[in-house]
Amino acid sequence: MTEPLFLTDPYRKTAPGMVTGVTSEGGIILDASLFYARGGGQPGDSGVLHWEGGRIPIATAVKGEGAEIVLVPAEPAAMPPVGAEVEQQLDWDRRYGHMRVHTALHLLSVVIPLPVTGGAIGAEKGRLDFDMPEAPEDKMVLQGKLNSLIDRDLPVGETWITDAELAANPGLVKTMSVQPPKGAGRVRLVRIGEGESQVDLQPCGGTHVARTGEIGAVTIGKIENKGRQNRRVTVVLAD
Repeated sequence: MTEPLFLTDPYRKTAPGMVTGVTSEGGIILDASLFYARGGGQPGDSGVLHWEGGRIPIATAVKGEGAEIVLVPAEPAAMPPVGAEVEQQLDWDRRYGHMRVHTALHLLSVVIPLPVTGGAIGAEKGRLDFDMPEAPEDKMVLQGKLNSLIDRDLPVGETWITDAELAANPGLVKTMSVQPPKGAGRVRLVRIGEGESQVDLQPCGGTHVARTGEIGAVTIGKIENKGRQNRRVTVVLAD
């Protein structure tokens, strides 16, 4: 099992770790990972591992066996031996971009309250696909509503519920294409806003900003037709 450090503190940029294994494909497994493993439309983190006498760039992180996270080197290079103590260093600008875009997409699902059929997150923009027979009449109205939510500087937090509680509340799941992980006994929910100001609550294992104001201004990009009832809406960070 790899401890997911990114869940307890998504703002942490460096952390120690110990190599617990190396995969046959050349991936590195640590006891605790600062690197988010690709999933739910969010890319795996990149960065660098340092250890005594060596360093290796990390291109991405993926899920391994069970609860393991596998760090994928950017290029063939000398690997840290099993048992080695390493220092993990994130490509922070890229990660923070993912956090801002990811939270913006959660807010987009509030502005467009329709089932989500897919999505993808980048460091500068992201998109959601909606089960939407007709494209919105006025893109600027959507953009205004989205930026109004961002400007409220709502707190972003989390709570955990059991698998049984999620099964009893299927409306929490907005995504038709990706179901939240089950079987571990509990599911993480990301909440935007608190109390009467809460605007969103949905299962999510990704990283987010602490407050919506950190997202900054966004623009709605192209709204594309991706099928008879599928519309793709792109959100772009202003800076």
